[in-house]
Amino acid sequence: MMKTSQLSKLGLFDARVPRYTSYPTAPHFNEDVGPIQFMDWISRIPENGQISLYIHVPFCRRLCWFCACRTQGTQTDKPVIAYLETLKQELSLLKQHLPAGVSLSRLHWGGGTPTLLQPDMMSELAEAIADLAPLADDYEFSVEIDPNEIDEARVDALAAAGMNRASIGVQDFDAEIQKTIGRIQSFDVTRDAADMLRARGIHSLNADILFGLPNQSQRRMTESVQKLLSLNPDRVALYGYAHVPWMARRQTMIPSDTLPTPEERLALFETARRLFMWDGYREIGIDHFARPEDSMTKALDAGTLRRNFQGYTDDTSGVLIGVGASAISKFPQGFAQNAPSTGKHVGEVRQGKFSVSRGHAFKGDDLLRARLIEALMCDFRIDAAEILRDFDISRTKLNALLDQANSAFPGMIKLTEDGLFVPHEARPLTRMIARVFDAYDLSKAGHSSAI
Repeated sequence: MMKTSQLSKLGLFDARVPRYTSYPTAPHFNEDVGPIQFMDWISRIPENGQISLYIHVPFCRRLCWFCACRTQGTQTDKPVIAYLETLKQELSLLKQHLPAGVSLSRLHWGGGTPTLLQPDMMSELAEAIADLAPLADDYEFSVEIDPNEIDEARVDALAAAGMNRASIGVQDFDAEIQKTIGRIQSFDVTRDAADMLRARGIHSLNADILFGLPNQSQRRMTESVQKLLSLNPDRVALYGYAHVPWMARRQTMIPSDTLPTPEERLALFETARRLFMWDGYREIGIDHFARPEDSMTKALDAGTLRRNFQGYTDDTSGVLIGVGASAISKFPQGFAQNAPSTGKHVGEVRQGKFSVSRGHAFKGDDLLRARLIEALMCDFRIDAAEILRDFDISRTKLNALLDQANSAFPGMIKLTEDGLFVPHEARPLTRMIARVFDAYDLSKAGHSSAI
């Protein structure tokens, strides 16, 4: 990695840029996309094709202060039961429009805390999904697991439903940091959850851990990563904590003077990255790591790694349908997002309507720029031959786009006849380089720190 002083001169420690889990990014969605367009896009899915399905459960028993996701707290099951009925209605409505023979290549339950569902609720939801479409032969069914909100009965229900990958949220194992971010979760509780999952044949485990948290130091980062490594996860997402209290008011509970500086954030990331590499993990994009035998590593090597709203994925399906409040769907034609308010979403579905309230229909050179950004984020390179093959662009115009990035970061990028490549030492700049290919006005949205 290049020296901190060089990165500073290039603006890394001051920049705020998108994470580019989509292009255009969600702040640029508009109300031009609604239920009618959503239904039209569903009707265009090929018969007997494969799609991905995301189920959003927005409820949590407690609201962690660090989290900026759309969630709501509940201490009882009453609103969860009502929401489950809405999910079932939405799946039934979707079934009416889904072309024949469609199967699910990927199924993901996220939130919120999907594991706060009781075992019988999990079974009900799984049955409703099975009634919509069967799992494909090579499916992957993953669920976000809160170790504080899981037990043997719920793991049994998930295993019976076909779950074959679990994603465990860790954040950090340090007791003081956990207290500061409002997320108390001991290592023992986390280890027990991993053991429960593996005992039931669910051997593919993901884990999320954060850098840039309040009071975090390289020593504490090292201790947390070493504890996580003892659980032997197959994949790890090493996300940077995004302190955006103007967007997530609960983050005002976190004292800003306890947060590391951007330079310290980079050092924390490097500390964790080295530990994962020393333990045999492969780097996946800007913030993931995976065992050499994991399917994500194989996708990286095959050039089929992709990026979506869950981060990096080996899912190559052209359609992702989001079910639940605020869930986002992606089609070859554009994005569609359900009403973010749970009440609004529930009200629309109970009237027999999809709640899609905003989105984006691809236009102009959106798809070209989306692929340029995705290629950078996944592979740190843009293959000129691929772009010329797949998009209606001349070599002259493509060269002009690549030259624009090269000019913005002189000496940092390798530009050849084959395309553009970001060397390892310049990879902390990847999101900033991707921004060069973004044609939308970034001043309209408050994005997170570039590191």
